[in-house]
Amino acid sequence: MTNQIQKAACIGGGVIGGGWIARFLLAGIDVKVFDPHPEAERIVGEVLANAERAYGMLTQAPLPPRGKLTFCKSLEEAVEGADWIQESVPERLELKRGVLTKIDAAAKPDALIGSSTSGLKPTDLQRDMKHPERLFVAHPYNPVYLLPLAELVGGEKTSRETLETAKARLAPIGMKGVIIKKEIEAFVGDRLLECVWREGLWLIKDDICDTETLDDVIRYSFGMRWAQMGMFETYRIAGGEAGMRHFIAQFGPCLSWPWTKLTDVVDLTDELIDKIANQSDAQSGARGIRELERIRDQNLCGIMQALKAGDEGRGWGAGKLLADFEAHLWKTAPKPVLAVGDEPLRLLDVKVHPAWVDYNGHMTEHRYLQVFGDTSDALLRLIGSDLDYVAGGHSYYTVETHIRHLGECKLGQALYSTSQLLSHDEKRLHIFSRIHDAATGDLVATAEQLLLHVDSKAGKACPASPAILEKLAAIAAKHSKLPTPEGAGRSVGQKKS
Repeated sequence: MTNQIQKAACIGGGVIGGGWIARFLLAGIDVKVFDPHPEAERIVGEVLANAERAYGMLTQAPLPPRGKLTFCKSLEEAVEGADWIQESVPERLELKRGVLTKIDAAAKPDALIGSSTSGLKPTDLQRDMKHPERLFVAHPYNPVYLLPLAELVGGEKTSRETLETAKARLAPIGMKGVIIKKEIEAFVGDRLLECVWREGLWLIKDDICDTETLDDVIRYSFGMRWAQMGMFETYRIAGGEAGMRHFIAQFGPCLSWPWTKLTDVVDLTDELIDKIANQSDAQSGARGIRELERIRDQNLCGIMQALKAGDEGRGWGAGKLLADFEAHLWKTAPKPVLAVGDEPLRLLDVKVHPAWVDYNGHMTEHRYLQVFGDTSDALLRLIGSDLDYVAGGHSYYTVETHIRHLGECKLGQALYSTSQLLSHDEKRLHIFSRIHDAATGDLVATAEQLLLHVDSKAGKACPASPAILEKLAAIAAKHSKLPTPEGAGRSVGQKKS
């Protein structure tokens, strides 16, 4: 079995199914969909639009060309030729079992079949299948296109090879598959969530707090800790130098105290339902669902970007997974082809993301540097100083930057950037980059930069490779004929001549 998904099929295109569709499509995988809901195409289209917006905030790595989306008139048509089939129909055992049995009968022999169930045991789902060894639970978290985890759970007849292959196939699309050792209703994640949910219902019912206060307690405290270290590693730190043994010795006795009502079930009366619904509407009812989804996605992208910068740039938690995914995207992206014309090299096209905007509604100062940094990175890739070159122990380091802010960049504004090679030698690279408004061509910022070629292991400057110097010479032959840019060589505050 190959570790790359070539073609996917999604049976069911609701919230979860739509998320899977978006995840596959944005990884460059063709997807066929079957969903008899009359609004399926509209719903999937809205989820995909949000996903594309989110990926624009999540990463600047080059995504592959979007996969082809096809809506089919039958389940059999959808699964034909697919090597990963994801079932995401409503959470009813008989319905899911029937759909999965039909998928099994129509799918090609080596296709993997995953179920998005959030609680049903795979043994019960695979009961009537002729090839039950390829059925497994692939339980994701909403939004599937951003949250990277999928719990992989096998039934009594699921082969270990199926689970290992599923885990391997998820990695190239930016997901982390975790294999759960034993099947159990609700698996691991939903079991933990159910505990918090049940206790939360009691706190609301007993008027200890309202829904907004409860959410504030989570999001301003342990929710942030869990996002980067989870529960046990967090508690290990709480144990101080003595670690987890000290933490358990100190707080273990609390488990016998009557603090929670986890063993009691809340009676969801009409009165309690109205109470929760009314408080929830007061908390966020002024915003529509799609708006709340966009806010959620923006926040998740920001958190994952922050985690990517952790551990001295190696990433932490979901941030490390994002860094690994981006490295995969760069490695598998087509190598840029050097084509030098009579103009500065156009290297980058971006939009001003919501996370880039400051209190004035404009792109904040450090984001200009980010765009110029991404521009110089694109130039380096073009001349051959890419990830493989860096892995070999050599790179260019920026040693000087002078940025001029000439115009305002606002939310959603499309921009493009160019670079002009002013001079170079075997160790130095002197460039002048510009950011333009994509609609008008107006110049909004410039950056003059000096980069130094280094032996990163030795920690000192050294000559670039002959292949890189050859490409720089080709650029220089053209760019030497361009006029010196206005602003090149200016010092800070220098008056215009």
